[in-house]
Amino acid sequence: MLTGAVVVVHVVVSFMLIMFILLKSGRGGGLSEMFGGGAMSNMAGSTVVEKNLDRLTVVTGVIFALTTIILALRLT
Repeated sequence: MLTGAVVVVHVVVSFMLIMFILLKSGRGGGLSEMFGGGAMSNMAGSTVVEKNLDRLTVVTGVIFALTTIILALRLT
């Protein structure tokens, strides 16, 4: 029961992590330009959108790591 719930959370978080990483801007601007991160980033460094995207990516990565550890401990 608990393992099934953790697997569902793990799959959802993994898709969210993929989405957030694809939205991050690389050297060429990335997909985050569509949401207002491209035009102002040259003048003022990171925008609020980029900072929030960075925070969401880190939080999602930590949740992904925790669910991976929980699944590894439950399935052994």
